[in-house]
Amino acid sequence: MKQKIIFFSSAMLLGGAGAGLAQGNDPFVREAPAQAAPVLQGASGAAAAPINLTGVQNATFGQPRSSQNAGTTRVVFDLPAGVTYTLTPTFSGLRLDVQGARVLPTVSGRLGDSVSEYRAGGGQATLVTPYPLSLTQGWQAMEATIGNGGRVLILDFGVSLKGGASPELGRLVRTVAQGTAPSAVVQTTAAPPAVSPVPRTPPVLSVPRTVPAAPAPMPSAPVPPSPVQTSLPPGDLVAPTPGGALPPAPALPGVDPQTPSVLEGRVPGVASGLLLTPPRIGKNPGQTRVVLDLPPGTAYRIVPGGIGLRVELTGVSVTPQVVQNVSPELRSWRAEVSRDGATFTLLTAAPTTPRSGWRAQLLPPASGELSRLAIDLSPALADLTPLAPQDKLLAAVPGIPAARGTAILALSASYVRPRVVIDPGHGGRDPGAVGSVIEKEVVLDVALRAAALLRAAGVDVVLTRDRDGQLSADKNTDLTMRAGLGTPGTQLFVSIHANAMDAHNALRGYGIETWWNPNHPLSGTLAALLQRNIIGVTGAHSQGLKNSQSLAVLRNSRIPAALIEIGYTSHPVDGLNLQDSNYRDRVALGIAQGIREALVTGIVDGGAVGGAGK
Repeated sequence: MKQKIIFFSSAMLLGGAGAGLAQGNDPFVREAPAQAAPVLQGASGAAAAPINLTGVQNATFGQPRSSQNAGTTRVVFDLPAGVTYTLTPTFSGLRLDVQGARVLPTVSGRLGDSVSEYRAGGGQATLVTPYPLSLTQGWQAMEATIGNGGRVLILDFGVSLKGGASPELGRLVRTVAQGTAPSAVVQTTAAPPAVSPVPRTPPVLSVPRTVPAAPAPMPSAPVPPSPVQTSLPPGDLVAPTPGGALPPAPALPGVDPQTPSVLEGRVPGVASGLLLTPPRIGKNPGQTRVVLDLPPGTAYRIVPGGIGLRVELTGVSVTPQVVQNVSPELRSWRAEVSRDGATFTLLTAAPTTPRSGWRAQLLPPASGELSRLAIDLSPALADLTPLAPQDKLLAAVPGIPAARGTAILALSASYVRPRVVIDPGHGGRDPGAVGSVIEKEVVLDVALRAAALLRAAGVDVVLTRDRDGQLSADKNTDLTMRAGLGTPGTQLFVSIHANAMDAHNALRGYGIETWWNPNHPLSGTLAALLQRNIIGVTGAHSQGLKNSQSLAVLRNSRIPAALIEIGYTSHPVDGLNLQDSNYRDRVALGIAQGIREALVTGIVDGGAVGGAGK
C-alpha cells in the first residue's frame, strides 16, 4: 500500500485530548532509543507482530489520542508493526476490527462533540458517534508516517464531513447490513450486485443468504477473508459513485405536484402472484430508504398520512410480518395480506404530508425482472420540484398614499410603491453558519430571488447588501445599521438566515422557523404570514414561530420585523435542500408571497408608516 509520509507535531495529533486518554511525550525530552523486540517475517516478507513464548501478542492497539477543532473531532491511533485492521461505518459509529495486536480493553466517555464514547476489547474498537455514518459521510480516515517512522491512523468525525476512507484505505472498509440479522452476509463489489428474481416459495427469514467475501489484504500483511455486509440496498444507488451517500429519490413521474395526494402506477408486464421478500433498508445520516422488489405486473399505490405511508400492492402476495425500531426515521414497518395483494405500512417518526417527509422512485431492474420501488423517508425532505414560470409571478401590489399618516397632505391622491427592507444575514468576513453550504452565500442568493419577484409586483425593495460585504466590520455596529434601515416610511423589515446545530445535535435540527421580537405590535403577525407561506410553498418541516430571544436586528427596528431561518446547514438532508436551486426558488417565492400578503392585508397599519412605531 502506498503510504503518505506526513510529519505531525505532537500538538497536531493530540490537541485537546479527551480525559483519561494517553498523552504524547514532550518532543524536546531526549530518551535512549527504544529497544525493538525481534520480529518474525511472514510469507509475504512483511514484518509480523512480535509474540511471546506463550503465543500471546506483545503488540497492543488502543489508547487513542483525540482533539477537537470546531465541529470536527480527530482521533489518532498508533499502528504497531504488522498490525492490520478493517473499518466498518455503522448506524452508531465506526468499528475497527484489528488483527496482529491485542486490543486493550477500554471504555471511556466523550472524546469530542462528534465522538460520544470509545469502547474496545475482544479484537475490536468502536468509536460511537451521535449520528449515523455512511460509507462516505460523517467521517474521514487516512494513514500517515510520523517523524519517528511509526504509522498512525487518523480518523476525523463531523456531521458535515465527506469522503470516508482515503483511496489508500478504501479496500479496508467493510459495511454492515443494518436492519438485518447480524449473521446476514452479502457480497459487496464495486458495482451494484444483481437482484435475483423473487422465489415462488416463502423465504426463510431466519436463514440469511451467505456468500463468502474475497480477502482484502494490506500490502504489508495479508488479512484473512471475513464476511462482508452491506448497509445500502444492493443495486438501489442512484449516486454517481457506488457506495456513496443515498441521494433523495425524485418524485414518481406523472404526478401533478399541486395535488400529489396519492401516487400510483404499475410495473410493466403480467402479474404472476409472486411472494414478495421483505423490504430492504438503507440507512444514512438523517434519511432511511425502503426498497420493495416488485415483479412484472405489480400495481402500486402510495398514500401519505399523518403517521407515515401506506403502500398498497396488487398482483403479489406477502408473508405477514412486523419489524420494530428500524431507524430514527422509520419506527416500524408492517406487511399484511390484502384482498387484492399486499399492503406495507411504514410508520414514520415524523408526520408525512403529500409534499414533505418522503419521496419515491420506481427504478428499473438491475438484472432479472424485478423493478425496485425506492421510498426515502426523512422529516427534512422538502419539495424540490421546479416552479413553473407562471408560479413565479406575483399579483401586483397596490400603491400606498405618498404621505400616509401626515396631516398636511392627507387628501393627496398621490400613491407610491410600498417599500420593504430585505436583509441577507452575515457577509464579508462573517460567513455565518458553515456546513453543507455557507450561510452568507445561500441567504444572499435567496434574498436576490425574492427581491426580483417583489420588484416585478411593484414593491420597492431595499437590500442591506447585494454582494458579499458588510455595513461595518464591527458586528454590533453592522447589526444596528441593518436594523436602522427599517425606519418609518418603510413598511416591513425581513431578515434571512440559515440555521445550524452543534455536531452532536446536528440530526435534531431541520426545517424552517421564523423569529419576531416585540419591537412593534404587528411583528408577530408578519412572522406568522411569512412562516405559513414559506412552509406552504416548500413543504419543509415547520419549526414554528419563535420569540424567546432578543435579536438585535429585530429589536432595533421601528417597523414590523421578522427573521427567517430557511434551513439547517448542519443537517445532511436539510443541507441538500439548501444546495438545491429549486428549493431556493421556493423559499424565495414563499418569502415574497408572505411580504405581499402582509402589504395587501394591511398589517403595516397602526402607525408603522406614519412614524408612530417604536
